[in-house]
Parts: sequence; C-alpha cells; structure tokens
Amino acid sequence: MTGHHASGVGPLLLVPALLFWVYLAAALRERDRGGWSHWRTASFGAGAALLAVAVVVPGHDLVGHMWRHLLIGMLAPLGLVLGAPGTLVLRVVSRRRGRALVRLLRRPALGVLAHPVTGLLLTAGGLYLLHLTPLYRTTLASPALHTLVLAHFLLSGYLFTWAIAGPDPGPHRPGVPLRLVVLGLSVAAHATLAQLMYAGLVDAAAPAAQVRAAATLMYYVGDLAEILLALALLVTWRPSPARPTRPHPAPA
Repeated sequence: MTGHHASGVGPLLLVPALLFWVYLAAALRERDRGGWSHWRTASFGAGAALLAVAVVVPGHDLVGHMWRHLLIGMLAPLGLVLGAPGTLVLRVVSRRRGRALVRLLRRPALGVLAHPVTGLLLTAGGLYLLHLTPLYRTTLASPALHTLVLAHFLLSGYLFTWAIAGPDPGPHRPGVPLRLVVLGLSVAAHATLAQLMYAGLVDAAAPAAQVRAAATLMYYVGDLAEILLALALLVTWRPSPARPTRPHPAPA
C-alpha cells in the first residue's frame, strides 16, 4: 500500500467511536430498566477497539494491509457480534418497532443473505477477488476504492460471524454441523490463498519478503480468528429442547 491509504485516518476513527458510544448509551439505558450483560458490552467495546486499531495500523505495505484485513474482517466482527447489538436494539425500541424489525428479519430474502454459505462466498470470494485480480493494485491509487474494500470486509465479516455464531435473533440458522462445515471451508479457503501468496503465485505488487510475511499472517492469525469463532459457536450454542414423546396406549 502507499501513503494514500493513511489519509482520512481521523474521520475513520469516528466510526468505531460512534458505534461504541451508541451501543453504550443503549446498554446503560437497558441496565436502568432491568440489566444488560457487562460481558456483552465488553465484547462490543473490544470489537470497536480492534476497528480503531485497524484504522491506525500503517497501511503503506502489504503486511499492513493484511493486518487491516484480519482486524476488520475477522477479529473485530467477532467482538461486535458477541456483543449482541441486535438483541439490545430490540430491547430499547418500542414494541411496535420491535415487532416490525422481527417481521423484517423473517423475510425469505434476508434468510438467504444471512445463510453461512452466503457469508462464506462474500468473505472468501472478496479476498480472492482482491488478490487474484488487478483490484489490489487499483486500490493503491484509489483511496475511495480502498475504503470501499475495507467496508466490504467489515460488513461481510460481520455477516459471516453472525451466521456462524451470532447470539442475536434472526432468520432460521442451519444446524451446528453445517455451520462447522462452512467454517472448515473458510479455514481451507484462507489457508489455500495464504499458500498461493507464500509461493509467489499471486501478483501482490510488493517485494517477495513482504508477500511471504503477509501470507504467514493470513495463515496463522486467520487460523486463530477462526478457532475463536468455532469456540464462540460452541459456547453460544443452545441445543433445541427435546419434544416430549406421547406414551403409547396400553394394549387392550
């Protein structure tokens, strides 16, 4: 990356600060009404802090770009999702607006969008598109396009994380086995791209040493992020209650 990517850091820092301020105001209001988990607030705050770190990380080279991708697209979304902002919104809005939001979430189109496979296609597909096409080189000369790419990583990363382990209500999620399979495919997709980069098979517009360092980050830190996501899935999973079986009538 070039120095152009460092421009606008001040305004971008307002995004995570504003997100956490709005969340904290709602959490304090809900606490006055009957309580809100401090762990949820801490989790969302950690996600917002990671976003802020991603903004200030120097993005003048491929290693800085990779750190930004990992923070914005994988680590920060995990903290934000586990903060359950959707549940908090439903608690603080009026019942009428809450019911309208729930009806909106139940629409079939949102069910498709919120599916883990959709999240995988958006996250892994966007990453492959960035590094296997001239898109990355183009972002070096276009700060606006670079910002759009970062926004895509954040939104798709949030969607994928929510689809795998989100505690918020929403469209019906597939079972845990399918979500674990999709998560495994995500691990494989990141590992494959990292190996292609390390082998020098990706035009990364950077010296070979930088490419190898960025590939190593993607491989190991990406694995760590996905292990944390798998743990979040297992911790937040609540098995469906078993339906009581009707007793068979006694033979006459």
